[in-house]
Amino acid sequence: MPPSQLKRLKASLRDQGITGPQKSKKQKNSQSKNADQHAKKAAALASIRESFNPFEFKHLARPKKHDYVSNKPQDAKSRILGRPGVTKSQGEETRRKTLLPELSKKNKVGGIMDRRIGEDDPTMSLEDRMMARFEREQQHKRGGNMFDLEDDVDQFDLTHGGQALQFDEDDLGEEDYDAASVSGSDEDGEDGFLKQKKRRRESGGEEDDDGDAEEQPERKKSKAEVMKEVIAKSKLHKYERQQLKEDDDDLREELDKDLNDVLAALRGHMNKQTAAVEPPKEAVKSDFGINPDRALLLEGRAREDADKEYDARVRKMLYDQRSKPTERTKTEEEKAKEEVEKLRSLEEKRMRRMKGEPTSDDEDSEPKNPQDEVEDMDIIPDDAAEFGLGASIEQYSRPDGVDDEDDFLLDDDLIASDSEADLASGDDSEDGSEVDDTMAVDEEDDFLESVRPETTKQSKAVNGVLTVGPDTSSKLAYTYACPRSHEELLKVFKSVSITDLPTAVQRVRALYHAGLHAENKDKLADFACALVDHISYLSNQTPAAPLVVVDSVIRHIHSLSRSYPVAIATRFREHLKQLHASNDPTPGDLTILTAIGSIYPTSDHFHQVVTPAITLMARWLGLTSPASTKDLATGAFIGALCLQYQRLSKRYIPELIRYTTLCLKSPHTNSTLVKSHTQNILTAATLWSNTPSFIEIFTPVLTPLLAASQKATHHRLTILLQASRQARRPQILHNHRALPIKSNIPKFEESFDPTKHYDPDKDRAEAAKLRKEYKREKKGAMRELRKDANFIAREKLREKKEKDRKYEAKERRIIAEIQGEGARDRNDYEREKKKRKSSK
Repeated sequence: MPPSQLKRLKASLRDQGITGPQKSKKQKNSQSKNADQHAKKAAALASIRESFNPFEFKHLARPKKHDYVSNKPQDAKSRILGRPGVTKSQGEETRRKTLLPELSKKNKVGGIMDRRIGEDDPTMSLEDRMMARFEREQQHKRGGNMFDLEDDVDQFDLTHGGQALQFDEDDLGEEDYDAASVSGSDEDGEDGFLKQKKRRRESGGEEDDDGDAEEQPERKKSKAEVMKEVIAKSKLHKYERQQLKEDDDDLREELDKDLNDVLAALRGHMNKQTAAVEPPKEAVKSDFGINPDRALLLEGRAREDADKEYDARVRKMLYDQRSKPTERTKTEEEKAKEEVEKLRSLEEKRMRRMKGEPTSDDEDSEPKNPQDEVEDMDIIPDDAAEFGLGASIEQYSRPDGVDDEDDFLLDDDLIASDSEADLASGDDSEDGSEVDDTMAVDEEDDFLESVRPETTKQSKAVNGVLTVGPDTSSKLAYTYACPRSHEELLKVFKSVSITDLPTAVQRVRALYHAGLHAENKDKLADFACALVDHISYLSNQTPAAPLVVVDSVIRHIHSLSRSYPVAIATRFREHLKQLHASNDPTPGDLTILTAIGSIYPTSDHFHQVVTPAITLMARWLGLTSPASTKDLATGAFIGALCLQYQRLSKRYIPELIRYTTLCLKSPHTNSTLVKSHTQNILTAATLWSNTPSFIEIFTPVLTPLLAASQKATHHRLTILLQASRQARRPQILHNHRALPIKSNIPKFEESFDPTKHYDPDKDRAEAAKLRKEYKREKKGAMRELRKDANFIAREKLREKKEKDRKYEAKERRIIAEIQGEGARDRNDYEREKKKRKSSK
């Protein structure tokens, strides 16, 4: 426990020598005579008094636990952090000088500001202020500008390049310029000088020959004279502009006279009259259309000299650089290489879409002209074979070299007299070159005269383009109205046989091509939607339409989907909504699902049409049990469609295996249906053979296959399962390479200080330093703001107390005066009352 304050005080007095053993009278008298002893004693008492004040010094709240060796002293005074009392008094005094005047001037308008020199400067003494004011007053009395060159007082010397500029009187008298020309620079020569002389004469005095400006100074011009000068200058400038314009007109007329000769020279022949008047040699030189050899002979030069010059020029031309074609014709190898690169890029995009990754296509992002889109339709290769439409079609198959349903030409028989479309077709040359397949509208009216007469030749594919010619075996019309709904389509194609439907559709597309009229785009979009409804209608009919016809119509829809993707996709989604509501697929719905798989890419991670289609098929397979032969057949077809959809992406469909297993066990099955479902199982096994869970997926299918007497399929599936079991490996941890323990070379600091932080990252250390400084400054600013607020509050309280004190003093004084007056009046009343009583 620390000692008490009394004990500490006694110990301090004893250490300083103030208290101690009692001294004799002689010792006390000897010490009292020494003045230094009294001063030392007073200083010691002051230091003891300060040391015993706990609020006078600021120490560490908690002393350091372990002291370390340093050059700094470790005594008590060195551990003093500050003097709060002195700091507080200094801050209070500073606020009283700065903040208090601002507080007193707040919300006060007007007043007198003292702008006298040195009045607000506490560093200037009274004598300095008086001297500064006296100097300023003398400057105002002196007048004039300190830089005035005409001032007699030589206060400043002009210098240039460090040397003083001095002017003699003789030099000043001889001027190197004409004063008249300077004063009237806008006037020319003697006219300006005479006008100036006239004005001086009119002003009232004749100008002397000497022309001394100091004896007769020029008077100030009047307003009328100034306006006359302005008008004269304006007229002069106007006259000069007219002169320039007339000169330009004259020059232009002279050039126009020779214009005919210049044109004749440019065209290669000269005017006959000019040739007759001028000498023959000059005419030959100016005639640009004459033969060079003939010109040389006319000039009198020999034939041999002309031939030598000709040979020299020919030899010179051999060394000239030949022009190169802008676009070189590509070889077969280069074309094949470009095709390989194009296919490789398309495959990379397809893989990214299959994984759901975003794909960027710069060409699609750029806006295109509708006419360019029509022209680009023929460039896009047909991908029908990729979606399972590569089978040969006897009647409606496309010949060799034709890649799309859009690649056809119009024959003359397709042009009807009552058709609104002006179709431009015909030979571009006499030898019968190929016809333009863009079917663009010719702007000239007489171009239709080049339409060829009717021909009976067989339609052939010329340069990969199928020519649509007249069909002698059919009575099909060559012009049809463009149906914009399924009802209109049935009316328009009412007289068309089912086998001629593709030809009629092709002729409608030709007649209403998008490049022929602006409205044809909307018409063909609606026509494509009607075709989507029509393939469902054809499949639902009894008997159903031939598959080759439906397949050909699907090809037309596929071709139209490139130009009108949104409309056709919306119509397909409407059919899918109907299937979702009914959950009973009809032949038309199955045809729609087949068309979706052949038109759109089924390997995409998500597609607006394909994803709902595969979801509906999986929903039907998962929620339906085979209760009839129709269900078995529908399930076999939908299962084949599902496998066709996943041919590239190879995604697993568990509903397919479940429904196929139930169909193999169903009593309503037959040999044909069993064969179809078995084929689906083999296709699925081939598709998912690399799946890690292949054994778990196809092991339950072995028993139904054996029960259905499908021994060959059972044996093949057993072999695949055994190979999968042999290839399967148990799951193990990744065999990572052993990583060595991280070892760092220790970093030594020569002047190490445990109170500091050493960060090897300079940027991070600088940022930490800035954050610490910002935090310190913020805390200091908040502390100062709190002190200012406390000071303002104290001053306001002091002012309020002073105001209340004055108010109370005034109130007491007024009450005392009132009481004094009341006492005097009462005394006078009593005195008057006694006087009256005594008088009675």
